[in-house]
Amino acid sequence: MESQESLIVFLVYGIMFTVLLTTGLMLFFFYSRKRIVAEQLSKIEMQLNNQKDVLKAIISTQEEERQRIAQDMHDAISSKLNLVSLTTNLLIEDDRHSEDQLTSLNHILNITTNILESARRIAHDLLPPVLDKFGLQVALEELVEDFLKTNKVQIHHTIQDLPDISLDDSLHIFRIVQELFNNAIRHGGASQVNIEMKNLNPGFELIFRDNGVGFNTERTEKISGIGLQNIESRAAILKATLGIYSKIGEGSTFEIKSIKDEQ
Repeated sequence: MESQESLIVFLVYGIMFTVLLTTGLMLFFFYSRKRIVAEQLSKIEMQLNNQKDVLKAIISTQEEERQRIAQDMHDAISSKLNLVSLTTNLLIEDDRHSEDQLTSLNHILNITTNILESARRIAHDLLPPVLDKFGLQVALEELVEDFLKTNKVQIHHTIQDLPDISLDDSLHIFRIVQELFNNAIRHGGASQVNIEMKNLNPGFELIFRDNGVGFNTERTEKISGIGLQNIESRAAILKATLGIYSKIGEGSTFEIKSIKDEQ
């Protein structure tokens, strides 16, 4: 009888020991796994932060290069073309030239004028001076007017001012809208575009809709020339969410929203 009781006690203690051991091992593996997951998440966060820093550096370099090219175009090209244009005008005013010579001079003047206009437009696209002088709202409205002049497209726009946004962030938003217009009109064949810029105070919301050919959002990485990577990169720098809604034949909608934390 005593041996049976001893056996029972032994089994009870054995079971308790096994339960405690199993529980201990489960807790050990649980917290070890939790620690490993936390370390992996920390590494991923560091990688994302590094990628964001790299994106900022790349885009900053791009903007610096655009500024340099725009300045070079103004100094080395536009100034010399203006001199050619001025000289040609002086020659045209000289009545000693024959009719054929005057025709040639007028032809030179027309070519020079067209090149000057193209250089001005390219320099403007590279570095819009109105953005620095008058702000984002005026720069976007001018961008709309430029697309209306050069493309057969209807554009409906409601653009609110963002007085608290920095010049760098304004430039990122301007580039995003510029890219969206290029995608919608030149690549998507859109004939109607609707753009809304809302001041959320703080933050902003940008909604861009078009009736272009659309695309499969699940295969954006295979679409060439759509410029989504540039838009995504700038949205990430702005700490903004980017929503892309599109179907083939049904146009596209881009929603970019940034809500700044109030200090």
